[in-house]
Amino acid sequence: MNSAAVSARLGRARLTSASRPVLSNPQRLSLASVRSLPSQRTFLTIINQGQEGWRLSLGRDPVKLTPGLNIKIPFYHTLSVLDIRESSVNIPNLPGYTADNVPVLCSGSLFYRITDSYKATFSVSDVEKNVQNIGTSAMRSVLGTFTYDQVIADRNGLNQQLNLTIGSSISNWGVDCTRFEVQSFQPANREVERQLELQMEAERNRRKQLLDTQAQINVAEGQKQRVILESEGHLEAKSNEADAKYKTVFREAEARQQQALMESSAIAQQVDNIAQSLAPSKDAVSPEHRRLALATLVELRRLEQLRAIAESKSNSTYFFGDKAALGAANDAFNVDYAQAVKAGLDKKPFQSSGGVASAVA
Repeated sequence: MNSAAVSARLGRARLTSASRPVLSNPQRLSLASVRSLPSQRTFLTIINQGQEGWRLSLGRDPVKLTPGLNIKIPFYHTLSVLDIRESSVNIPNLPGYTADNVPVLCSGSLFYRITDSYKATFSVSDVEKNVQNIGTSAMRSVLGTFTYDQVIADRNGLNQQLNLTIGSSISNWGVDCTRFEVQSFQPANREVERQLELQMEAERNRRKQLLDTQAQINVAEGQKQRVILESEGHLEAKSNEADAKYKTVFREAEARQQQALMESSAIAQQVDNIAQSLAPSKDAVSPEHRRLALATLVELRRLEQLRAIAESKSNSTYFFGDKAALGAANDAFNVDYAQAVKAGLDKKPFQSSGGVASAVA
């Protein structure tokens, strides 16, 4: 192809483009929108699982649409779709005051679920925004009924009270408040936080002093109980010892009584035997025979005592003669007379063949 042919073609192209009408920018945009309208318009709509829709015909006659494929005619139908699953709205850094006038910052999450989509659509304009507003105002008002220490000690109590307050407010909208969770709770500024730290430190010191005092009271009470128990133990021991002594003395007295009875019975038996031996016959025992038998038994006992005195290792040993030499014919033996004899022997030598044989000091 030569240069003349190329130039002829270029000239025809310029003429053709010049003969076409030139469109302005607005006309081009309107034509593009017109061409795109058929692609956006559709007579079908899809409602997802967990959602509910309400279709209005020219702004009235609401019809509930269930999940799936539904008819929606453009310009004739208006569609509102709500999520009936549990949702949440955040309330960040809400300033407020507690019951003891402590400025705090509180944030939380409000969980709710739409139970009646009709009321949520036609009883309130924007359900999510209004739920958040109700949660904010209720959080500030309920927070003012709790003290700072109550919120710190029992945050679940604040959550439950918020749940009840918000639930009663949004129930008319077909919305149920499932729960409210306080995420953060702190003083509004550093000065308040420092004052609270000082207050908590003072409270801890007070509790420590109370615990120390209670511990001292417990120790004193323990010592008191120990002394009481020890005294009761001593009293019980003394009582048992007294009972033991009483029983011992009683038993010993009974034993001595039995011993005396047995000895007297033995002496009576001995007197009877001696009297029978002195009498001509066993059947002819007289009172005189019994008196002589008793005197003989007493003399035997005296001799036994004298033998015991002689065998003793004491400082002085006394030997007595007959009763006539002692000057006491009527007594078995006279110790007082023996003492007098001993005193006379100490003053001067004494010799006798009949009375006292000797006195050895």
